[in-house]
Amino acid sequence: METVLTQAINRLESVLVGETLALREGRNVSVTESSNRKNQCLLELSRISRGLDPAAVTPNLKVRLNGLRERLEDNRHVLWLHMEATGEITRLIAKAMSDAESDGTYGSAVTGVKRDR
Repeated sequence: METVLTQAINRLESVLVGETLALREGRNVSVTESSNRKNQCLLELSRISRGLDPAAVTPNLKVRLNGLRERLEDNRHVLWLHMEATGEITRLIAKAMSDAESDGTYGSAVTGVKRDR
């Protein structure tokens, strides 16, 4: 049972490392394809682990599971950064488009806050 679970962990780690590395290097990543692969691996892990007795988990398997947890967290963090950057780029493009469409007629000529003295 441990061997089969370890193989499933290896497959999921491979998917996670590939996606994380690609995002860090700025390569194109198919989020749909990557998500499908991760979901498939997680389903496999879930099915295998149903028959696993928690008392029978060996120290080696605990180390592998902790390593998987770290890879998942690293992947989550890099995906979050990627989504934040994508959102920022989207906001910049939307602002640039809005500015380009506006002739300034209805915009404020002076920016800032008027203060009473």
